[in-house]
Amino acid sequence: MYTKTMFGERACAGPRPVTSGRIGRRELLRAGLTGFTSLSLAGLYKLQAQAATKPKQSTAIILVWLRGGASHLETFDPKPEAPSEFCGPYDAIDTNVPGIRIGELLPRLSKIADKYALLRSVAHNAGGHPAGTLRVLGGDPAQADKPKPFYPDWMTVAHYLRSDPSRPLPNYVAVNPVDRYDSFVIAGPGYLGPAYEPFKVTGDPSDPKFAVPNVGLDDPEHVRRLLARTGLKDSFERLQRGLDQSSLMEAFDKYETQALSLLTGSQAGTAFDLTKEPDAVRDRYGRHQWGQQCLMARRLVEAGVEIVATEFDGPLCARPSNWDDHAVNNHVFQANKYRSPYFDQAVSALIEDIYQRHLDKRVLVIVTGEFGRTPRISYAASSGGGTASGAKGTKQPGRDHWPRANTMLFAGGGIRTGQVIGATDPRGEDPVSRRVTPHDFLATIYYHLGIDMRAFGLEVLNRRRVTLPAPADPIPELTRV
Repeated sequence: MYTKTMFGERACAGPRPVTSGRIGRRELLRAGLTGFTSLSLAGLYKLQAQAATKPKQSTAIILVWLRGGASHLETFDPKPEAPSEFCGPYDAIDTNVPGIRIGELLPRLSKIADKYALLRSVAHNAGGHPAGTLRVLGGDPAQADKPKPFYPDWMTVAHYLRSDPSRPLPNYVAVNPVDRYDSFVIAGPGYLGPAYEPFKVTGDPSDPKFAVPNVGLDDPEHVRRLLARTGLKDSFERLQRGLDQSSLMEAFDKYETQALSLLTGSQAGTAFDLTKEPDAVRDRYGRHQWGQQCLMARRLVEAGVEIVATEFDGPLCARPSNWDDHAVNNHVFQANKYRSPYFDQAVSALIEDIYQRHLDKRVLVIVTGEFGRTPRISYAASSGGGTASGAKGTKQPGRDHWPRANTMLFAGGGIRTGQVIGATDPRGEDPVSRRVTPHDFLATIYYHLGIDMRAFGLEVLNRRRVTLPAPADPIPELTRV
């Protein structure tokens, strides 16, 4: 049954590393606290005050974000029988679930369709990258692009409600963060403020020289010096006049403890250390950036991190370094052929591991971008040569932004897998059954995390209470069975 939402859509019912030498109080503040959450004093106080209200569930989510919007037609909703002006050169292939077919560029995922569900009928009306991302990740009702978010994304909301400074690891980690599209900020804490940003891991985890700064110091002398200088409250003596310091210092104590745990604790260092994995496992994920990002995501949720977001972009995407397959950017079909083996390997290995390691009841994996691509193929002159793009001026095919249809993949989370929810028309233009909106998607996420967003409002620092824009119901086929 469909209902009209308040937003007019029809819905279904780089921190700096610690260097050698003397480590003082300021260094610990920068590398420890600012390094893992960008905490302000107000944020410290706020987190402490909210600690008693956070949900207690141990569920977790891994988001694999396809920045720019992947073509649903070349991935999970192929239309090989469509007219030539719509159909690309690739066929659909059978999966290990009778009746479910996906694009031929994803042979590994075709063999494990029993371990995921496809939602083929997501639609909205925000057609720009910033607006589409803010809609999908935060429920922002605006159709037009805006320079930065007002509403916090769902990752921040979960971080806000489930923060626990006593934990040895942050509860929200971004491995190659979902944060910017050109000059636009496309995700983040919005009105909640920078205190609720994730611990950010940047760089290429497949690089042999890769290391996560400010986690797991391995020099005993550095650790000794650091622990000898944990009287951080001395740094705030000038702030004590006229302030009620008891609550502030209590909150600070908790975050000082977590910062020190990240810097000196073996658990944090181990969770981020991919060299602890057998070579065979690293090879199975792929010795490339996306594969090792997914492997790190699995290690983090296994270690107790509750929210992990990882973005697939960069050189593995071909010339535009994202999934924005306009003809001026690249040849859409060559680009998908180039990137698909990396995508297919990384995502299939992650899903397999979630089940093999018995994380599938607790951990929900979601793969999506902000929208799909135009079913009708467009043609334009390339703006420059490169991987999967002809020389400048070369006429080549592309697919443009298409928020009217998108497919999302869900695995784990205790849901019923081996199913397809919804369908688009024979050309892939619009949903013809089970149309859902990003608000339904968000309600499903919050349900998995044990957060009732119909009942809960967020109190911002000026004491206004704001209800998040998720006036929808969880998608029943994607809730725990």
